[in-house]
Amino acid sequence: MHVGGVRTALYAWLFAHKHGGTFILRIEDTDKEREVDGSIKQIMDSLTWLGITWDEGLEKDGPHAPYIQSQRLDIYKKYAQQLIESNHAYADPYTEEEVEALRKSAEEEKRPFLYREHRPAQTAAWDGTTPLRFKVPTVKRYAWNDIVRGELSAGEEALDDFILIKSDGYPTYNFSHIVDDIEMGVTHVIRGEEFVSSTPKFLSLYEALGAQPPLFATMPVILGPDGNKKLSKRDGAKDVLDYRTEGYLPEAFVNFLAFLGWHPEGEVEIMTVEELTAAFTLERVQKGGAKFDEEKLRWFNREHLRRMSDGDLLMAIKNLMGTVPPHASRVIALVKDRAHTLTEAYEMLNTEFAFLGDVSHEPSLLLQGGKISAEAASLHLKALADLLLNIPDEGFIAAQLKDIIWPYATSQGRGEVLWPLRVALSGTEKSPDPFTLSELLGKQETLVRIARARETL
Repeated sequence: MHVGGVRTALYAWLFAHKHGGTFILRIEDTDKEREVDGSIKQIMDSLTWLGITWDEGLEKDGPHAPYIQSQRLDIYKKYAQQLIESNHAYADPYTEEEVEALRKSAEEEKRPFLYREHRPAQTAAWDGTTPLRFKVPTVKRYAWNDIVRGELSAGEEALDDFILIKSDGYPTYNFSHIVDDIEMGVTHVIRGEEFVSSTPKFLSLYEALGAQPPLFATMPVILGPDGNKKLSKRDGAKDVLDYRTEGYLPEAFVNFLAFLGWHPEGEVEIMTVEELTAAFTLERVQKGGAKFDEEKLRWFNREHLRRMSDGDLLMAIKNLMGTVPPHASRVIALVKDRAHTLTEAYEMLNTEFAFLGDVSHEPSLLLQGGKISAEAASLHLKALADLLLNIPDEGFIAAQLKDIIWPYATSQGRGEVLWPLRVALSGTEKSPDPFTLSELLGKQETLVRIARARETL
C-alpha cells in the first residue's frame, strides 16, 4: 500500500467511525495476472500499524463472508445470470483479433471505438468459455452528486458495453465491486479520481440490476513535492511500511495523512485520532490536489514525538530498534526535544550521548585541528577545573554552571575555552553544550574527564 490508498482507507475509516458505521476490508483479487505474493498481508499490516481497524472483513467474522473476491465466484455468477435473463448481458462472440480489427478500423476513420456499436444481432448462450459482456441498457447522459466534487455528469461517450466475467471465470473489477457493494449494503464509496470517468458505467449497471447506487466521494489526487504532477515512485513514493521502518509514529502518520487533502475548522494541526474522528467531514475534503511534503511529515512526527512521555518514547524506540543504550533514560528528554523520528532519536542516543559511556580523547580534536595550542587548551582546562572544584554537587546544574564559566570564557575567547571543554567531556566533535554535558556527567566525572584530557595534551 502506498500513500494514496492508505489515505482513502483512512478517510473511509474516519467517516464510518464518526457515524457509527461499518468499515469493511475486502480483497479484490480477480485479476490473477497482476496478483503479487504477500500483498494481502502487506495491506493488513499497513492498516494495522496505523490503527485503521476494520469492523467487518478479512479474518473477521461478518454477515457477508467470504471477503476475498476469488472465493465469491458463485455470487457473481448468480448476478450474471440475472443480467442474462433480463437481456442486459450477452456472450462475447468476438476473438481478440476481431476486436483489434474493429478498433483499428475506428482509428483509421478517426472516431472513438465503442463496443456497443458492434453488438451481434444474436448470440449463443453463455457457457462460461467466452467473456460475458454487459449491455448498456440506455445510452443517455448520467448525472450524479459527488459529496466532494458536487454535481457531475457524463454523456454517451462514457458509456460502452464492458466485460462482466472473463473467459477464465473471474469477474472484472467493474462488475465484482458493484455486486459486493449491493450484497454488503455499502452506502458510501470513497475512492480516487481515476474512477470518475467510469461512474456512468457503474450507474448503468446498478440500474440494470434494479439497485440503488451508493453515495460517491472522490478524493483529490496526491501530488509530488513540486505540486505539478501526481506523486510517483520517482518522487519518492514509498511502501507505507517503509515509514514505520524509518521511525515514524503511526499517530503522526495518520495526522499527516488526514491533512493531505482535508482540513478541519480552525488552525489546530496536531490532533489525536479521536479528535480527527470527531472533526472529520467529507464536505471539508478539498477538490484540488494535495502536495506530499515529507518535511511536513517530519514536522508532524516531531510534534507527536514531543508529546510522548519519556517512558513511552523509550519503549517505542526499543520496540523499533530492539534495544536502547543503558544511559537512554538519563537523556531521553533532551533527545525528545530535537529528534524528528524514532531512528533519529536512537542515533542521537548512540552518538551524541555516547559520552555517557567511556570516552577517549584525540589531541587534534581537543585542539580543533590545530586552531588552539596545546598549552592554551591545557591552561584553560586547568582554570575551569579550579572553578568547578568549588561548586557543590547539588549546584551542578547547566544554568548555574554557565553563569560560572561564561565570564571566564568571554574574557579568554569563548572558542578557545568552550571547545576543549566540550570535547574533553564528550570525546566527540558534535555533542550538547558543555554546561549540559557537565550536569549530565556530574561533578566527579566532569573533573575526571578534564584531568584525562589534560594528560592527553
